[in-house]
Amino acid sequence: MKNKLSLALVAALLASIATLHAQTNGSNSPYSYYGLGLLNDRTGALATSMAGATTAMRGGNIVNPLNPASFSATDSLTCLFDIGMSLQNANLDEGGRKVNAKNTSLDYVTLGFRIAPRLGLSVGMLPISTVGYKMTRTPPSQNVTAGEVTETDTYSGDGGLHNVYAGLGWEPFRGFSVGVSGGYIWGDITHNISAKLSDASAGSRSRKYETEIRSYKLDFGMQYEQNIGKGNSLTLGLRYGLGHTLQGKSTFSDGVLQGNTLSGDTLTLRNGYELPHSFSVGLAWQRGNTLRVSADYTLQKWGSVKSPVVGTTAEGGFSYTSEKGAYTDMNRYAIGAEYIPMGNHYNVRKHFRFRAGFAYTSPYARVNGQDGPKHYLATLGVGIPIHNPAHSSRVIILNIGGAYERVQPSVAGMLKENYLRFSIGLSFNEQWFAKWKAL
Repeated sequence: MKNKLSLALVAALLASIATLHAQTNGSNSPYSYYGLGLLNDRTGALATSMAGATTAMRGGNIVNPLNPASFSATDSLTCLFDIGMSLQNANLDEGGRKVNAKNTSLDYVTLGFRIAPRLGLSVGMLPISTVGYKMTRTPPSQNVTAGEVTETDTYSGDGGLHNVYAGLGWEPFRGFSVGVSGGYIWGDITHNISAKLSDASAGSRSRKYETEIRSYKLDFGMQYEQNIGKGNSLTLGLRYGLGHTLQGKSTFSDGVLQGNTLSGDTLTLRNGYELPHSFSVGLAWQRGNTLRVSADYTLQKWGSVKSPVVGTTAEGGFSYTSEKGAYTDMNRYAIGAEYIPMGNHYNVRKHFRFRAGFAYTSPYARVNGQDGPKHYLATLGVGIPIHNPAHSSRVIILNIGGAYERVQPSVAGMLKENYLRFSIGLSFNEQWFAKWKAL
């Protein structure tokens, strides 16, 4: 029975990754037009409900992909499996014009277990960014030879980037752990802009930006845990994400339809996007098995990376090159806590995990030459044990969370966004490697 459930967990992981492209991308924001889209920080039940403040978090019953050094803490006899999805309601407000939109998305799938003393392994799928929006605008009427013509502009986008990773965490001596995680990044991003006129003889125009990325991701982590009294410990966590050029192809197409004649240009650019160097530092305090408090700071050096830019040539045609200037460095501050009323109590109700967090994130993409919007995030969550951990080798935690995110523009008149997000996930702690006892 145990072997069957173990195989089922691995099969669920592979099936979730294989069907990822069929999932909705969880975005309706026009801000996802810029850069690589909206950066996604939903990487596990613990991280999601603690606003991502988990660089220094570690434990035998959690998978923390934000820092591969934490994999070394996985319990020796267990396999950890975590999967989650979210439902989101967005309220978009621009100059009094309000729109509500709903989305669902598969957020993460992770698997972790120990492969040797003080050596842990984790594999999984995590989102990197999402793109999804559609909006229509009608500029003021213009006078054309055929008379007054109404123009309708439509903007739409879809896609995103995903990361399948495998990482190792090693504890060479007590309290000190290092880790490395390597991943495969893939995804397609498409943006369409069309301008249609009420008089077809006046012509119409369309532009299309397509990007296909197939590249790699590399992260390094370190954690140092120190006891600071009876039942208390303090952990320092560091993480570095390698910045590099993303392998892929970007295509820009511009077309004009005049009557029955279609003319235009198509330009292709190889390896036009770059991933920034990323640095995170975190500090976590743990009191026994009842309370965890963690604080994080993250810096992503987007200001020094390149991205595709459409320009014009001296002859009046289009150019398509990779240049700096579309981004700015991103700073993120987060704090989170998890409270278990009585961590060692036999009553299952005493094992509920209550979580909360808050985060502030500065923009990474520039919008029409100005800094993009700032993000404020507040989260709440609860982990509900399905079985009593004190009496069962198999623990299933139902994780339920809620989040409120406010997207505040830095320039008056820009689009304001408010999100209410509901997340649900399951964490399995399965005893894999225990030997059978003879009767």
